[in-house]
Amino acid sequence: MIPTIFQRHWNPYFVLLMAGLLSAVYFGLTSTVWAVTGEFTRLGGDILQLFSVDVTGWQYFEMVHLEGNTWERADGWIVWGMFIGALIMVLLSNSFKIRRPQQNRRYIQGFVGGIIAGFGARLALGCNLAAFFTGVPQFSLHSWIFIVATGIGTFMGAKLTKMRWWKGRPSLVRGKSAPSQVKSRVIQPYVGGVLALIYIGLMMYFFATGQTHLGLGALFGLAFGILIERGQICFTAAFRDLFLVGRSLMAKAIIIGMGLSAIATVIIIALYDLVPITQIAALSTLVGGVLFGLGIVMASGCETGMMYRLMEGQVLFLPVFVGNIIGATLLAYAWDHLGVYEVLVASGKKVNLLDIMSPVAAIGLTLTMLAVLYALTVYKEHRYHRRLALSRGMNVYGN
Repeated sequence: MIPTIFQRHWNPYFVLLMAGLLSAVYFGLTSTVWAVTGEFTRLGGDILQLFSVDVTGWQYFEMVHLEGNTWERADGWIVWGMFIGALIMVLLSNSFKIRRPQQNRRYIQGFVGGIIAGFGARLALGCNLAAFFTGVPQFSLHSWIFIVATGIGTFMGAKLTKMRWWKGRPSLVRGKSAPSQVKSRVIQPYVGGVLALIYIGLMMYFFATGQTHLGLGALFGLAFGILIERGQICFTAAFRDLFLVGRSLMAKAIIIGMGLSAIATVIIIALYDLVPITQIAALSTLVGGVLFGLGIVMASGCETGMMYRLMEGQVLFLPVFVGNIIGATLLAYAWDHLGVYEVLVASGKKVNLLDIMSPVAAIGLTLTMLAVLYALTVYKEHRYHRRLALSRGMNVYGN
């Protein structure tokens, strides 16, 4: 029998509050933030090196520290820990099932969307995590720009995906799970339990051998993976659903989670005299954010959404994942080889609220911004439903 905790998904408010708190704790322990697309870029560099491509002179790889391989980097274990944590939860809940999109065009759309999102995320020096959910609590001004830009890009993507040529002809797929698949789902919780034990053993090995940075990456990656799967956390859905169907639950939970994370982070910075992570605020942040917002809607998922959905067996998100790596790697090449840095980045600078005002003022301004964002979200939700109700009333009256 499956335990109750695995039978249903968890409340998004609880999950995002936990994620916000854990991301602040991770920063306090490692002086770095919860992020994924930086490692996607390094993975692209690792793959290029396998094919004897010399990337040692690429400025972007020097900036993101392409050192060792993904198994030797804490950021690598954050990514793989998230995949594994999500997969463990999927298996324990007996919900893994191969799912294919009804239209083959979705593979191409997801792949292209993944490339655009990966390129945009790295151009902006962060995705929905490092430039948004964990970026705002670091008081980096570039995160504020990224929020606005991502909103614009998501709105454009929502309009695009509503077009008939994008959606194509609807198709109905009727089918039943094959006997072999039904049988395999019976043993899923056992496989999930074994995988969890193996992974716990790996983490214990890291800590026992003094590889604390890898152990922390693996531990927090596992925790974040569990949270995104159990809460079905997808930043794409948060923005897209607000525009398309007036649903705001996920968006509001994300904003509240960032608020808690910001409070915890400023306390940790004050107690341990840590330096917050600050990225360049420039035209690249705006352009990258728009591309990222557009790309994640085209792909039907941001990085976190892509990760847990792929672990659920949704095949569409494999080309999205590959596209993300390709897009991030293309940006690393374009950074200096195609002049992207000189055109979009060089004129910008790193600006942190803690450097230009007191901690009290910085946290007050950040919470005010989040409160305004929350109010706008509620307003958008109510406005959508008012227009929907008015439209239905007019239809009834017309009939």
